[in-house]
Amino acid sequence: MAGPTGVHARHHDPQWGTRDAFQFAGQTTQASMISPLGGSDGLACPTGRTVVGGVVIAGIGAGVVGLLARGRLTIDLGIGRSLRPLGPLTIAIDAPRELVFEVISAPYLDRTPLALERKLRVIERGEDMVMAEHFTDVGRFVTTTLETVRFRPPSRVDFRLVRGPVPHVVERFELREIDAGTALEYSGELGTDLWALGRRWAAAVAPRWEAAVRSSLGAVKAEAERRAARRPHGKRSGNRSA
Repeated sequence: MAGPTGVHARHHDPQWGTRDAFQFAGQTTQASMISPLGGSDGLACPTGRTVVGGVVIAGIGAGVVGLLARGRLTIDLGIGRSLRPLGPLTIAIDAPRELVFEVISAPYLDRTPLALERKLRVIERGEDMVMAEHFTDVGRFVTTTLETVRFRPPSRVDFRLVRGPVPHVVERFELREIDAGTALEYSGELGTDLWALGRRWAAAVAPRWEAAVRSSLGAVKAEAERRAARRPHGKRSGNRSA
């Protein structure tokens, strides 16, 4: 999820991928349907193994959903993909565009402040691009996303999801100079697989995703305006000729 105050935690096991999850589910389901008499049809024991099998399947399903919600498992099948927009969200900031861009980029390109360590962890840094984990507290648990972030100063920041609760997210911040300072606009696209089932999952994920972005936008505005207020009066509005 986009933003320097963005959202997530490193609990993902790289050895536990999508294929492993489905293999595990299939093996457990098959085992649960084998009757005590050696048959493979659960109907041979309708009051015993079939019930147990149903409970096991339900438990696996709940476990997979839990992993998805926490961002520890990404199911990227490329089948029945549906896309939905994120945003647009726009906020006016009484600060120069260069300063707003600096507030957004500094936690990624420079040393991450201690205050953000519970929300952001940079894995790799390049000159104009990083790979970072974002941690978002959604109440009962923390959701983790891994994203690439590309910086195009002073007007644009692009985010692309690598791992998270859905298989596809692209986002961007665009910064435009206005009379009052800077207009910061967020927009993006979220994709899920498996047709209607994926659309239902997207309907659950997207509002929380956008809520996290709104929080980030508010934090950027507060910090940029705080820094602008401390500048000499003549430098507050920035250069309007760009």
